[in-house]
Amino acid sequence: MLFRTLILQLAQNKTFLNWVRRLAIRSGLAQRFVAGENVSEVLDVVRDLHGIGIAATLNLLGEEVKDEKEAEAAANASMELLRAIDRSSVKSRISLKLSQLGLRFSKETCSGHLEAILEVSRELDNFIRIDMEGSRYTQATIDLFLEHFASYGNHLGIVIQSYLYRSEEDIYRLIQLPCNIRLCKGAYMEPEEIAYAKKGDVDRNFIELMEDIFLSPSYLAIATHDNQILEHACRFAAQHGIDPDQFEFQMIHGIGRKAQQRLRQEGYAVRVYVPFGTEWAPYFVRRLAERPANFFFLLKHLLRH
Repeated sequence: MLFRTLILQLAQNKTFLNWVRRLAIRSGLAQRFVAGENVSEVLDVVRDLHGIGIAATLNLLGEEVKDEKEAEAAANASMELLRAIDRSSVKSRISLKLSQLGLRFSKETCSGHLEAILEVSRELDNFIRIDMEGSRYTQATIDLFLEHFASYGNHLGIVIQSYLYRSEEDIYRLIQLPCNIRLCKGAYMEPEEIAYAKKGDVDRNFIELMEDIFLSPSYLAIATHDNQILEHACRFAAQHGIDPDQFEFQMIHGIGRKAQQRLRQEGYAVRVYVPFGTEWAPYFVRRLAERPANFFFLLKHLLRH
């Protein structure tokens, strides 16, 4: 956890982000986690996934925009992504961060952009996953989800992070709707006053929240690469007679390919989160924080050059 904390602290430094970006491109590691910088490149990745029976959720990377011009550009790009998916005939959803739509400076602006994207999603019969960011945005993200759920419920889902203490209460509220919930562990740096610091506690809470959602009418997206949790989920679903149509496993592009294929071969629905775009450095650093071996790979590359 100390390594993860250090990397996430450094991720707030622009000099460090620029250094990582350059090194990730030179080493080739960026291409493993980021599926390209434009729509054409990422749709090729999606077609390959579909070829082996795995679905995709596309994420045009970007967050923490600072003004209306940037937020409007991000919203327009998300709507165009939905149209590009529709034209390509690939069955893919999209995920977006609300700070990319202006939540940092205006909840109202963000809500307007989200509604415009949802209108396009409903028109094209697609689906939007509102991603969860750092804790400063948690309540506003849930508020905006609930604000739009009544009108766009079949086209709208949310993410809950198991490392936050508040997630048990949030899950209880959401499963009453019911709705589509992606459960993940969480990838941001949070203080111990609001989040579990130990991996064992995060994992335990993940399993408890997962079981709560499993036993509710809500649809569950299980977002983890943890083999023990994956096995627990399969056993729990089988023991309680939970229909496979009520849940899916979600993993990240570039990680756990063997597990993805194994689960798919066993008859489970599998979806891969596929990020792309030019603003990939913050996302990439969070992946480094989760997997120290990748960070040391970058360092070895630096020493060789």
